[in-house]
Amino acid sequence: MTTEVKPSTRERLLEAAATLTYRNGVGIGVEALCKAAGVSKRSLYQLFESKDELLAASLEERASAYVATLLPAADDGRSPRARILHVFEQMESQAGAPEFRGCRYLAVQIELKDQSHPASRVAHQVKANLTAFFRAEAEQGGVSDPDLLARQLSLVFDGASARAGVQADTLAGLVAPTVATLLDTAGMR
Repeated sequence: MTTEVKPSTRERLLEAAATLTYRNGVGIGVEALCKAAGVSKRSLYQLFESKDELLAASLEERASAYVATLLPAADDGRSPRARILHVFEQMESQAGAPEFRGCRYLAVQIELKDQSHPASRVAHQVKANLTAFFRAEAEQGGVSDPDLLARQLSLVFDGASARAGVQADTLAGLVAPTVATLLDTAGMR
């Protein structure tokens, strides 16, 4: 006989925050969050100082899974070029899903505008880590200006994610050649 473990109040709130803010934006109200989680406002405020803290915790909790879906394993044996292309292949694959709304971390930064907001700080760190990954791979690939290439790749990533997220464009056949051109121009091996 197996007993089903019910998610805790905290887990339900984090899940509701992740789902609703990704779908509807960070302006979602506390009442809607509590209703979706099946908890009272009192419970929310016992667990989190504010809705802002809940949003930050929700983003932070999902960061490692987000990174795991994008980045290749550290020891996968592929070339730096292939490792960078992998990130864009993953993003292209995710962008094909009907529920795709773009990068949740970029969306939070755009919506909040306040860089000192707890959720903005989490989102900024996740995006900085992605740029750092690009920079490290560019260095490994012998690029003369790895910082510039990393910033260019981040720009392509965010732009492609945003355009696909608002359904302004499809990424198939667009992102990989764009990234390959950047890598070729930078002398990436």
